[in-house]
Amino acid sequence: MSKKICCVVQRYGLEVNGGAELHCRQISERLTPFYDVEVLTTKAIDYVTWKDEYSKDEEILNSVKVRRFSVAAERNMDKFNEINNRFMMGQLPAVEEKEWMDAQGPYVPELIEYITAHKRDYDVFIFFTYLYYQTVNGVPGVKEKAILVPDAHDEPFLRMEIFEKLFKQPKAMFFNTNDERILVRKKFQNWKVRCRIGGAGVDLPEDISGQRFRDKYGLENYIIYVGRIDTGKNCDQMFRDFIAYKEAYPGNLKLVLMGKNIIEIPKHPDIISLGFVDDQDKFDGISGAKFLILPSMFESLSIVVLESFSLGVPVVVNGACEVLKSHCQRSNGGLYYKDTKEFCATVDYMIHHQDICIAMGKNGQKYVNQYYQWDVVIRKLRGLIEYVVKSNRIEEK
Repeated sequence: MSKKICCVVQRYGLEVNGGAELHCRQISERLTPFYDVEVLTTKAIDYVTWKDEYSKDEEILNSVKVRRFSVAAERNMDKFNEINNRFMMGQLPAVEEKEWMDAQGPYVPELIEYITAHKRDYDVFIFFTYLYYQTVNGVPGVKEKAILVPDAHDEPFLRMEIFEKLFKQPKAMFFNTNDERILVRKKFQNWKVRCRIGGAGVDLPEDISGQRFRDKYGLENYIIYVGRIDTGKNCDQMFRDFIAYKEAYPGNLKLVLMGKNIIEIPKHPDIISLGFVDDQDKFDGISGAKFLILPSMFESLSIVVLESFSLGVPVVVNGACEVLKSHCQRSNGGLYYKDTKEFCATVDYMIHHQDICIAMGKNGQKYVNQYYQWDVVIRKLRGLIEYVVKSNRIEEK
């Protein structure tokens, strides 16, 4: 009889745009040849409001059974911002962190009740992302069966007391990078929790054409950002940096944006927003770009960097993010900056040294081919799953 695996994540679906959510979907689908896989998630698509948008309680999506639960209360951004600002200023006592978590959401007590009631129905629970309600409240009830994929990075929230218990509870953890493993081990001293470094592979369409993208949108000389356009991704600073670059180095270089905008995008003739695009446009767009730009200060892996490398396109990233900086250093597939002055100098260097950009792109491809292949990732995760199952059988005896 096939072992039953339950993946738990805040959002799930083809319409969902998010790194951790995509990671969950990719892993869930790749586990189906080996296990009976189900996903527990919400009916939300928008992570800001957590508003119910999916209507069905259950569906089969690419051979994976998905159970969706209604969010009991949409996120009140005024309330959340008030309590979050108190935390950021060091004025939120630990006893009120539960209130922060409930406000953060997605508030789905029905999902937690389902986990508790059906604990015996599953052999292993895999929780994606440490930061949300379903993980903090779901892991404790099934900790001996739990694998946590934390998606952790060095951000203020990681210092909350509420997470001290969480990171010591699961039976195992599956990290995206060695940098993440070092961060978590050092912070929580959870040496008894078994861990492996996995990450993700890259899925590319068979037909990719940068020229097709350039022709479709009338673009030629551009750099590209792909992802959520939000202050949390440091996009506001990216806009200021790019505008400063254009003032210092006038020319026809464009900044192309792909993704849903949460913040206002400056009205500038050289900043082009395409909104949420399909995978074909995304990969064509990256392929045709001079390089990918990623200004985020907090990443635990960055699938889009791996995708860019896979296409032979170099990257320019924020050096304040250790994971992104490490990708560049280990691969020699990109450069990193620390402030506006370095941003401008780095972009100008890349634009005027295309031979070096091409070499960096090839280095990036080699790096992904060596370290980020799906067969390796799934083999490592299956090893953790079998460890958890075996441990529980021994404990039952």
